[in-house]
Amino acid sequence: MQVTELSADGLKREFKVVVQADEIEDRVTRRLDELRQKIRMPGFRPGKVPVALLRKQYGRSVMGEVLEQAVNQGSQKAISEHELRPALQPKIEVTSFDEGADLEFTMALEVLPKVPPIDLKAIELTRLSAEVDEAAIGKALDNLARRAQEFAPPETPRPSQEGDRVTIDFEGTIDGTPFEGGKAEDFPLVLGGGFMIPGFESQLIGAAKGDERTLEVTFPDDFPKAELAGKAARFAVTVKEVEEPKPVAIDDDLAKGQGFEDLAALKAAIRASIEREYGQIARMRLKRALLDHLAEHHQFPVPAGMVDLEFEAIWKQLQEERQRAGEDPAEGKSEDELREEYRAIAERRVRLGLILSDIGQSNELKVEQNELNAAVMAQARRYPGQEQKVVEFFRSNPQAIEQLRAPLYEDKVVDFVVQMATVTEQTVQVEELMRDPDDDGAAAPTAASQAEER
Repeated sequence: MQVTELSADGLKREFKVVVQADEIEDRVTRRLDELRQKIRMPGFRPGKVPVALLRKQYGRSVMGEVLEQAVNQGSQKAISEHELRPALQPKIEVTSFDEGADLEFTMALEVLPKVPPIDLKAIELTRLSAEVDEAAIGKALDNLARRAQEFAPPETPRPSQEGDRVTIDFEGTIDGTPFEGGKAEDFPLVLGGGFMIPGFESQLIGAAKGDERTLEVTFPDDFPKAELAGKAARFAVTVKEVEEPKPVAIDDDLAKGQGFEDLAALKAAIRASIEREYGQIARMRLKRALLDHLAEHHQFPVPAGMVDLEFEAIWKQLQEERQRAGEDPAEGKSEDELREEYRAIAERRVRLGLILSDIGQSNELKVEQNELNAAVMAQARRYPGQEQKVVEFFRSNPQAIEQLRAPLYEDKVVDFVVQMATVTEQTVQVEELMRDPDDDGAAAPTAASQAEER
């Protein structure tokens, strides 16, 4: 078997592999002899079937098997002899073969680049944090009180006003024709809550129990159901009840209704919940800053094939979002401009993936089995009553397990880098913590922040 390097251009390599005819014949003969010991044919004792007869009956399938093995072994020989790290599966093309002649094929592949050394201690980051103030806790309590709000008819019947709950029957039509989802009975609606399409609720303010009203509204252009978007509609509405909100005191009784001992315990739980939320956002901002730093300061060629695969995944997701939202997020850009932008995002993701993988391998980081088990259980808890089925799914699907392992590994590497880096703590206002880093126009495109800031 002869391996010859044909070209080496950047990360691309191409080889020519020749397997001599006598080697192929020897492989075929040995394989037929193996079959001879196993195959039973009428008229012949075990192990005594003539090789010529076996070749006639099984020669084609054996030859296919031998050629496949020869190609695999030839490819592995080229890779091992040249100490290559393939980025993706090599592309094989058989260029010459006839029975009794040499087998010749070419192998084209891209190799993984060598990631330049990174001084992790030289990385400087800022970890943002925000204090949980009483206003945030008060707002959360107000929201909780609203969710616990009860309604009752006014002592003296009156027309509805904003904040009241009306119970209505309605039926909508477009050009006189009813449409799917446009009809309901005994439907409770809090006026001013913004639950219905614009104009619907405001036209019911001032209605009394027993009133019948015809509402003229227009569905928003970005309405999720494309067949209704932008359409003018008419709703025939009957008001069956008008109720006003009963006062809700933010006190121990409210807390006990939520399962807490008293109001102080409820406030403590709300504070802890907001602190966790702020902490998660702070970590996301820190991770984003780290990835931006790595992407900006460590440029090197990446395999085009890996970028192609990443781009196709991003582009597919974009098309699905377009269909789901019924709108075009291109913002006036041509498809070519959009493809160029998202290809740059794909290249960034591939490069960051290679950097994080290299850091992880260099420092012998790995996801422990107990961490993987915890991730599986977290997934299972998302489906109450079906936990065992979810666990069994992951046990029987290695690919699904790997999809869990990848983000765990990435987070472990990120945490390691943060520990090694110089991190400055900075307390900021909540508005600054919540601000989208892309708002300043200095970071990567917004789409790059999808899929955990990559």
